[in-house]
Amino acid sequence: MMDTQYIIKQYYKQGTKLYDIFMDHAECVAKKSVEIASNISHLNLEKPINIEFIFDAAMLHDIGIFLTDSPSIYCMGKYPYVCHGFLGRELLDTIGFSSHGLVCERHTGAGITAENIKVNNLPLPCRDMLPVTIEEEIICFADKFYSKKPKWAGVEKSLEHIVKEMEKLDKISNSKENLQSERFAGWIKKFVVQQ
Repeated sequence: MMDTQYIIKQYYKQGTKLYDIFMDHAECVAKKSVEIASNISHLNLEKPINIEFIFDAAMLHDIGIFLTDSPSIYCMGKYPYVCHGFLGRELLDTIGFSSHGLVCERHTGAGITAENIKVNNLPLPCRDMLPVTIEEEIICFADKFYSKKPKWAGVEKSLEHIVKEMEKLDKISNSKENLQSERFAGWIKKFVVQQ
C-alpha cells in the first residue's frame, strides 16, 4: 500500500509556500480525477478503473516540480519547468512506483510526442510522453482544470479556457500533427457526460 503523504514529505517541507501550492494542486487534481473516473460507466470498459491508483498517482503527478526553476511557484531547482514530468518519473522509479512515475512523465500538456520534443528542441528525453492507459488519460485531463499559480489556487477552469490554453500550446509548437487541442477535445468527448 502506498503512503503518498510520506513520499511527498520526503521532497516538500510542510509549512512552506511550495508545500501548500503542491498540496492544493495535487488534492484538487486527485479529487477531479476520482470524480471523472467515477462517472464514466458509459464507456463500458473491459476492466474496472483503479480508483485507488488514480487517487495516489494524481497526488504524486507533480512530485518533480521542486527540481525546476519556477520561482513564481517557489521552485528553486535548476531544470526548465517542462522537465518536471520526466524528473518525477525518475524519482518514483527509484522508490519502486514506476506506474505512478509514468503518470508524472505523461501528464504534461495533453502529452508530448517524441516528434514534438525533437522539432522544438525541448530539454527532454526524446520519446513519446503521451498518456497510454485510461487512468493516465483521466489524470492528465483533470490536471488541466487547475493552475499552480497561487492566485488561482483551488479555482476550477472552464473547458473553454482549457481549450484555448491547448490551442496556444499548438501555436507555439512546430508540429501540425498530434495537436494538444485535438487530444484534449477527444478527452472532453470521452469523459464529460452531457446532461
